[in-house]
Amino acid sequence: MSMSSVLWFRRDLRLHDHPALHAAASDGPVLALFVLDEALLRPAGAARIAYLHNALRALDATLRDRGGALVVRRGDPVDVVPAVVTEVGATAVHVSADFGPYGARRDRAVADAVPLVATGSAYAVSPGRVVKQDGDPFKVFTPFYRAWLAHGWRAPAGPPPDVDWITAASESIPTTSHDLPPAGEDAARTAWKAYCSRDLAAYADVRDRPDLDRTSRMSPHLKWGSIHPRTLLADLGPDAETYRRELAWREFYASVLHHWPDSAREYFRPELAQMAYDEPGVRLDAWRTGATGYPIVDAGMRQLLAEGWMHNRVRMVVASFLVKDLHIEWTHGARHFMRHLIDGDLASNQHGWQWTAGTGTDAAPYFRVFNPVSQGRKFDPHGDYVRRWVPELRGIDGAAVHEPWTVAQPPRDYPAPIVDHAVERKESLARYAAVRG
Repeated sequence: MSMSSVLWFRRDLRLHDHPALHAAASDGPVLALFVLDEALLRPAGAARIAYLHNALRALDATLRDRGGALVVRRGDPVDVVPAVVTEVGATAVHVSADFGPYGARRDRAVADAVPLVATGSAYAVSPGRVVKQDGDPFKVFTPFYRAWLAHGWRAPAGPPPDVDWITAASESIPTTSHDLPPAGEDAARTAWKAYCSRDLAAYADVRDRPDLDRTSRMSPHLKWGSIHPRTLLADLGPDAETYRRELAWREFYASVLHHWPDSAREYFRPELAQMAYDEPGVRLDAWRTGATGYPIVDAGMRQLLAEGWMHNRVRMVVASFLVKDLHIEWTHGARHFMRHLIDGDLASNQHGWQWTAGTGTDAAPYFRVFNPVSQGRKFDPHGDYVRRWVPELRGIDGAAVHEPWTVAQPPRDYPAPIVDHAVERKESLARYAAVRG
């Protein structure tokens, strides 16, 4: 006798390569559920929430094509999920395992009320599986990467099974007027196929060039699970090592956060928590709005506000500038990113910031302070990225756009640099030395 179950979607908004869907379908009829959880929505900005809504609408459309529908409820999952189970007489709730600090606590609480069955996760190799020979977790990426490759991962779970979908009352999914990239599984699979045929072979050579815009932009799809990393890995040949490593960094940071959940908010290297920082104020505001007077920094921050996304090389540059030129604690920048990035992933974001700040795993040597001018000249050599996002500078040709204060007639509507990089680099190193003794 078949019994109905609930498939509770979270960061797995797709039907292909979805092990939990296969497990639910084997039980009998399935109700598709998504819970709008204020604990997760509250820290998110309008763009991230709008992108989520777009992904939910895409999933709902796919389900309707297959005779189902996405049931959306708002509230605390600890209350909502058991209520839905009772409402439809389900015998189990199927999920993709969540290894984040909040998600793990939430799932334990839900499991106290209803049978919760976890199958698969958002990762090719779930956090906790790749450890040292003595069982300790890795703190350094390179040995983690070797062990991760040696461990390997399963092949994609394949196309969705035939499912007898059941439905229930649902809240409507809010519409949005935000200009965002396409969301959802069809968009993800189409974009990935196009990227593989067009740009993947050149990834190692062009990935640091924001002016070329030839990265895959799969991070929002991975964040919301409209495509699974196994699907990407299955398409990577031996020549795609650089791209494979980038996927492994995502898995490494998820592993670190799983083993050290406090590292989402606290210093991974606690000895650096006593570093002297300046109080956030007008300089933080200038950084947030892209008005620092350093073109590559301002272009990145304006791209973030406009698109909910920023090129990865530029993320490192703007992070270094905040922490080491403006001497503002990394937590302020990490919070701003998590609010605005549509791909805002807690593990990758927090540990990426700690890497740049020199306080995390695989921390960049603290004396590595990105020079915003030389970074701009190296990775945006013709100035096209800056001119795209900083219209005040479009009258300056070539690489001179990275130093607008040096041209014969600097633009009047663009600010002068708010700090002297050479001076602030020395100050940053002095503050570091004071902590290190």
